[in-house]
Amino acid sequence: MTLRAALLQLSSGDTPADNLPTTLAYLREAHAQGAQMAFTPEVTNCISTSRAAQAAALQDETSDITLAAIRDLAAELGMWVQIGSLALKTEDSEGRFANRAFLIGPDGAIMARYDKIHMFDVKVSETETYHESAAFRPGDQAVVVDTPFARLGLSICYDLRFPALYRSLAQAGAQIFTVPAAFSPVTGAAHWLSLLRARAIENGAFVLAPAQTGLHKASQGRERRTHGHGMVIAPWGEVLLDMGRDPGVALVDLELARVADARARIPSLGHDRPFLPPKAL
Repeated sequence: MTLRAALLQLSSGDTPADNLPTTLAYLREAHAQGAQMAFTPEVTNCISTSRAAQAAALQDETSDITLAAIRDLAAELGMWVQIGSLALKTEDSEGRFANRAFLIGPDGAIMARYDKIHMFDVKVSETETYHESAAFRPGDQAVVVDTPFARLGLSICYDLRFPALYRSLAQAGAQIFTVPAAFSPVTGAAHWLSLLRARAIENGAFVLAPAQTGLHKASQGRERRTHGHGMVIAPWGEVLLDMGRDPGVALVDLELARVADARARIPSLGHDRPFLPPKAL
């Protein structure tokens, strides 16, 4: 089984209606190049550092224009689309949003949802600090979903630093990990590739990591930069695709038999053992 996958690399601003035409155009381009499934980055609809701007721009799932338009286009094209995530309003008592991934079927139906579990609360430097949990509520459910091509294990960005999540996805049968991201340029340069390769090698899985890139326009608050370098990593750890820093679309053919081959060569998924917690000596 071969899957022709398309990765979208975006530079989304803080106005969903302005971002949407580019996203749809890239999805049409992916389809025209033969993609069977397209993958978009984290917060495809809106990147903002301003809570006020988010409150004004974001919608709930039932009203979100990006989700509705992508569902319609997927049905029109007969193409699977994995929306890396959308920032969405929720009924959270503290007014926090959801950072939610979707898998859209070729009929436009929502096949799966995943809310980002790990929140990026990090001081990267004296001038770059993030407190994602102040604006977004974390999820608490890992998700795998079957497609005609492979079983996907869904994750989002900062989840990448928590290998236990990917181990659980692999042991639930995931052959492809999705890691849509809006990675910081500082941590991206230092860790992005190493972490992606590690998750692939540890579990014998393909890793598909579409990314946000460049400088993101802001009508309120400070502008934000992201690392780019959307990537595809093979189960043995080879880099099959590096999209660099420019927005656009790139395609890669995934030979799914490589997953079984890697896991047969290093059958570590069957070698996990329970152990007692560390004991101070």
